[in-house]
Amino acid sequence: MSDASLSLPLTIGICGGSGSGKTTFVQRLRELFPPEQVCILSQDNYYLSRDLQHVDERGERNFDLPKSFDKKAFRRDLERLRQGEMVELQEYTYNNPLAKPRLLVVRPAPIIVVEGLFVLHYKKVAAQLDLKIFINTKENLKVIRRIYRDQQERNYPIEDVLYKYQHHVLPAYERYILPYREEADIVINNNRHFEQALAVVVGFLKHRLTDGR
Repeated sequence: MSDASLSLPLTIGICGGSGSGKTTFVQRLRELFPPEQVCILSQDNYYLSRDLQHVDERGERNFDLPKSFDKKAFRRDLERLRQGEMVELQEYTYNNPLAKPRLLVVRPAPIIVVEGLFVLHYKKVAAQLDLKIFINTKENLKVIRRIYRDQQERNYPIEDVLYKYQHHVLPAYERYILPYREEADIVINNNRHFEQALAVVVGFLKHRLTDGR
C-alpha cells in the first residue's frame, strides 16, 4: 500500500432502504468517537429542488429515485473530504416551508461516514468506500417507521405516506438498493436492535485508527 493511500481517511458507506435505521445507526456511531475523529456526509442534503423531481402518473413528485439527488455534487464533496478539504452545504429541510435551512460545515476527519439510500448504487461514490455496510430491516418495520417519521416529524398525511411507500419507496428499494446487499462487507439486521453489530463496527474502526491501514 502506498504512502498516499495510507494518508487517506477511512471512508465508510452506510446504505439501506427508507426507514431501515441508517440515520440512527450513524448517530450512535458518531457518539462513540471524539467529534474530531468522525465526519458525516448525508445524501439527504443533496436532494435536487422540488421542481426538478420526477412526476408520476398521478401527478405526485417522486423523491425516491437515484436521479432525485445531485450525485455529482455528492461525489465531489466526498472527494474533497478525502483530500482533507472542508465542505459547506445547505441543510435539506424536506420541503418544509416553516423550516429555515442551516449552512452545514463538514470538516475532514480520519473517518468519513457516507450515508444514504443510493450510496452503493452511485458507482463513483461506491468506488471510494473502504467499508460498505448495508442496514437490513423487515419491510413491515420500515413501513411503520416511515409512517411515524413522516407524520410526526414532517407532518405528511398518512394517505400520502402510504401511496408513496407503495408506488415510490418500495419499487426504488427493490431496483436500486436491495441488489447491492450482496456487495456489502457487513450486513446489519436492524429488526430489533443493532447494538452488538455497532460494537463490532466501532471496534474495527478504532483498531484501524490505532494500528493504521
